[in-house]
Parts: sequence; C-alpha cells; structure tokens
Amino acid sequence: MSDFTQDNLVLFPKTLDYYQIQLTRMLETERYGEAKGLLGFLLQCGGEAERYHTEWQALLGWLEAAFPEALADNSQTFGAEHNSADEDDGDDDVEAALRQRVVDRAAEDPEYAGRLISILDGDEDPEQQLLALGQLAYLPGPEVEAALRRWLSERERHPLVQFRALQTLRRFGATDTAAVLRDGEELLLEIDATPLSFEEFPPAVLEVLERLSRMAEVSDPALSYFADEMWRECVQAAYGSNVFKWMMEADDGATDLWAAALHQYLLEKLHGQTGEESTREQYGITGELRFRYEQALRWLRNYGADRV
Repeated sequence: MSDFTQDNLVLFPKTLDYYQIQLTRMLETERYGEAKGLLGFLLQCGGEAERYHTEWQALLGWLEAAFPEALADNSQTFGAEHNSADEDDGDDDVEAALRQRVVDRAAEDPEYAGRLISILDGDEDPEQQLLALGQLAYLPGPEVEAALRRWLSERERHPLVQFRALQTLRRFGATDTAAVLRDGEELLLEIDATPLSFEEFPPAVLEVLERLSRMAEVSDPALSYFADEMWRECVQAAYGSNVFKWMMEADDGATDLWAAALHQYLLEKLHGQTGEESTREQYGITGELRFRYEQALRWLRNYGADRV
C-alpha cells in the first residue's frame, strides 16, 4: 500500500526512510538512471520530504552533469509494493555487471583508479566517497591499498565510510592492522577481522534485531524492517569504537538495552512517539540498565542526526 496520494504526493516518514535507503542502493550499484528517476519523483513530494529537496536537487544536478548518458528511469511506480524476491534474484547479475564495467573502464583509462582516489581525497560528501569506494573495490592492487590505508589514517572521516574502506582492504586480502582516526583517537584495527557481511558480526550484535523483532511483531510489525536497516548501519559505523565493544557485550542486559534504545529511536523517527516509559517497561529496562539505555539512545540519536 502506498503512503501517499497521487494528488499531493505527501510521504509519511517511514516511506521517506524507505526511499532514502533505495536511493543509496541505486547509487552504490551505479544504477544512475533509476536514481535520477527516483530523485525526480521525490522532488515532487511534500510534507517531510520538503526538508530534503535542496539536497536531492543538488544530487540530481551532480548525476546529470557526471552521467548525462544515464537516462532517468521513470518507468517504475514508486510507492507500489516492493518485491524483494525479484530484487534478490538480480543482485548477482548487478554485481557482475558493475564489476565488469569498472574493470573495462580501468583497462581503457590507466588514470581511472587515480581519479577515484582523488574523489576520496577531495570530496567530503560521504555519498560520493561511498560511490568511489564501491568502484575501487573491483580494482585491487598495491597502489589502491596504500591509498586506502593513507586515507584512513590521515584524518577523521564519516565512520560508515571508514568501515567500507576496511571491508575493501579485507577483500583485497590485506593483512595486519589499519590505523583509523575516530573521535580524536587513533584506532589500530585488524583488517582480516573486519566483517564482510552482517552475519559475521558477534552473536550479541545479531541478537539485538531478534529481540526487537519479537517485541514488535504484534504491536508494529513494520518496525522490524526499519530496525534491520538502521541497526546494520549503526554497527558498521560504530565498528572498532568503545561503543561497538559495548554492543558486543553478551551479558549485563546489553542486548535488551540496545534493542530497547533502537525500538524507541525508531518510534520517534517514524511515528513521533517521544514517551519512553512503555518501551522501557516492554524490555524490562530498570535500575542500572536505565542509565545505560539512555546512553545508547543518545548515541543512536546523535548518529541518526549525522548519518549518510
């Protein structure tokens, strides 16, 4: 079911978050024509969407200038039911096509990898940095590896982009540690310990989603979808930090308090529900856990305000 009417194109917050996620996926997989089409649709939307119009217009302008050959795909009916099974079937084909396209470009242009590295160095937009990393992942070699190590160590970057760079180094087969700057400190992280998929994260991290899903399945089943997307992003952004060590804790109620904090954060973002008492009661957050829950919720709010 669509959350907007065709007459005024007003998106509800949960639908807006869904389209933001889809837009990021389109950019990461170089589906620029589809991204142009989605941006054109989003720019027609009012309500919550109006806050993002300037950002979307700038991104659309960049896509049109950088990839004029990618025609806007307006054939999709945005807001229709999402068929995830069909999308999953096409993931391997998209991955193979993207890899081949990048390899072909690099073969035709010896400076192609260097230009991608220049984007990392010169563009402070995390979206553009993720796009560059996504292509560099298909161009392993000592020069690219050295450039990524330097890029991670020279100054602080958006934590999600830092994590993707660590994943890229691991896919290259790099070993030893990489220096990463985070919150004014230098972290030395083992490259071969970097998770390549969500399933590689510690069990305590995975259990947060399981706990939230059980709690939300009756009261708000749709919450699990957004929880999945948000938590995956959060643990990647926190990776290597003290917050991540806290997320990994398998005792002291860490799973409950992070599940409760994530649940409450999403209630605030999707439904504007600010009262926390019912959430704390639902997860049994009392005593000492309440203080740690409030710390976790504060971290989620801060990250949510700065997310890509």
